[in-house]
Amino acid sequence: MSTLSDLVYSQGLSDDADVEWLHRLAGDGQLLADLAFADIVIWVPTSDDSFVAVAHARPSGAATLFYRDIVGDRVRPQWRTQVRDAYRGGEIVDSASPDWFEETPTRVRAVPIVRSADGESTAVGVLTRHTNLGEARTPSRQQITFNDCADELFGMISSGDFPDLSAPTAPRRGAPRASDGLVRLDVDGIVTFASPNALSAFNRLGFEDELEGEPLVEVTTRILPEKHQFDESLPLVVTGRAPWRTDVEARGVTISLRTIPLRDRGSRIGAIVLCRDVTEIRHQEQELITKDATIREIHHRVKNNLQTVASLLRIQARRSHTDEARDALTHAMRRVAAIAVVHDTLSEGLTQVVDFDDVFDRVLKLVAEVAASPSTRARTRRSGRFGTLPSEYATPLALALTELVTNAVEHGLAGREGEVEIIAERTDEQLEVRVRDTGAGLPEGQVGRGLGTQIVRTLIQGELSGSIDWHTLVGSGTEVTIEIPLRYIRGAGA
Repeated sequence: MSTLSDLVYSQGLSDDADVEWLHRLAGDGQLLADLAFADIVIWVPTSDDSFVAVAHARPSGAATLFYRDIVGDRVRPQWRTQVRDAYRGGEIVDSASPDWFEETPTRVRAVPIVRSADGESTAVGVLTRHTNLGEARTPSRQQITFNDCADELFGMISSGDFPDLSAPTAPRRGAPRASDGLVRLDVDGIVTFASPNALSAFNRLGFEDELEGEPLVEVTTRILPEKHQFDESLPLVVTGRAPWRTDVEARGVTISLRTIPLRDRGSRIGAIVLCRDVTEIRHQEQELITKDATIREIHHRVKNNLQTVASLLRIQARRSHTDEARDALTHAMRRVAAIAVVHDTLSEGLTQVVDFDDVFDRVLKLVAEVAASPSTRARTRRSGRFGTLPSEYATPLALALTELVTNAVEHGLAGREGEVEIIAERTDEQLEVRVRDTGAGLPEGQVGRGLGTQIVRTLIQGELSGSIDWHTLVGSGTEVTIEIPLRYIRGAGA
């Protein structure tokens, strides 16, 4: 399925600001569909004087008209004139008579999507509301209020007042919806309507009276505990003056509030306040934060312990009387230090995904300093990007590359001056890493049988399900190629 951006850009008629405006509006598509009890479709013009659907939202409390996905389809002939008139005229256009869609009577409203910027207004698309008349029944007071709110939002869309770019994006998990609870405020912040779910939410906070006729800011003030710290934006939210979100906590209950100011030709006429009981969701979020902090502390302590072990190995290596024992302890110290770098990086973030470019740069500096001997001058260089990797892949890859760079410096460049280059190439399908040195090179077809080579094979083939190949470069030097399939990395959450 193509995204909204892909569909809009494919028409070549909109810039980045238009796409951002449409994304904001599409983000509230479900709210509009629930308030209007109708399907909501967003259309953008095409180069051949038609329109294509780029977003669609189905109502939660009514039957949908479009059981098949309509996104990507061109506007139907029976709607084209109405949509075109709304787009060109900048006015809302209602269907003159019921429209029949697959043997179902419907009513269609076309609303021009106007973007306002720097005092200028530009039509960037059309929003259509498709109401199913086949389920017509006497509307309740709640449905009438919801429809009125939808009509006012449609008017704001046609005048460029909605969506509001000052409103926060990317809502927290558990953002309130119309069905969770809706409060309608007048221009003075007095409650003129409160849905049953909204009243129940405030009852759980400790308010026992009726909301209608009460100033919402006074209701909120009464239920908040004394000396309780609250969000500074709360007064603006409960008076309907700002399109923000906040939480209200009392009696162990947390209610999330979202305010949408209503305007008529730029003048504020009231507001919609959506509310939802998010007590359990906030408890889960707090538990996750606590677990993240615990995991970070574990990584920090593991890093400290590994660094202690590396220091002990370094001291032991200095006290060793044979070259063989000293080399073995030095290799072990370097391997432990490489793993410590990964845990150090994990201890700094909230996720178990690391920026491997940063990790490997630190490992590379460590390896180059330790592996080089007085008679060897090795320069290391990295090109390309590894990207982010989950911790279960970062540790074996860092250890494997440590071994390869160490071998290149100690054996390929032994007693000479040269360069070790690490080249990373990442695509959607795989990560390819080449370790190339300008040393003496290996005899073609021969690979070392030491512990380092065995470790690398085990890590790349066993831990990462990848492949590894050694070969001699034309002229001099050795190149080792590693290929790791990314389908396993994606499955691990990278």
